[in-house]
Amino acid sequence: MTYHINLIKLLFSMDDHLYRINKAEKIQALWKWCSLLCLFSIIIYGWMALLGIGSDFISSHATALNPTEYELSKLGFVIGRGLYAILLTAIILFLSALIFYSITGIPFRKLIIMQQVVLLMMLVERVLWIPLMLYWGLDWYVSPLSFGIIASYFTEYQWIIYFFGAISLFQLWIIGFQVKFLRYLSPIKRRWIWLTVILLHIFYWAAAASLALIDNHLVRGWFG
Repeated sequence: MTYHINLIKLLFSMDDHLYRINKAEKIQALWKWCSLLCLFSIIIYGWMALLGIGSDFISSHATALNPTEYELSKLGFVIGRGLYAILLTAIILFLSALIFYSITGIPFRKLIIMQQVVLLMMLVERVLWIPLMLYWGLDWYVSPLSFGIIASYFTEYQWIIYFFGAISLFQLWIIGFQVKFLRYLSPIKRRWIWLTVILLHIFYWAAAASLALIDNHLVRGWFG
């Protein structure tokens, strides 16, 4: 049986597509969707960089730079965000799939399909956050879609706010989707699947919080 990937249809007819993925011996359009998602990631993060999202420290030190240095700084920022988008795509699609493969034994190509859906939802979340930042000045970690805004009422410790800011309604949906996908294709007991998925997400949330803190310090150190 051949399964032709269509992520949009998969979202709206999940059980049918999971059945077909489970039975599939051949998968078509896998690398096409990987390339498209990578391209979308670069476009979205590049667009955010062009809008100036995340470049506050560069703008605030514009007077200390001559016009050429300032433009080069902006260009470097855009290129950096593009490279970050490529790295993010690789981690979500391939590293996560490899981890799940080592635990469940589900064919690697089928796990990439799961992670394609995950990346698609993460990009949708990112696009929805852009107007929140542009019009209301809400950083990603205090988005109304995340738990960071709640954490900010209880602590001023930035790492904790970043950590809970990485936990959003979209992330909770992704956890549920991954558990359903893995349960459908693997005989592993439900509790072990839940434990694996949640622990992996906790690691990613902690990594996201740490990177946000490091990125903040690096930019301050470079332009401070």
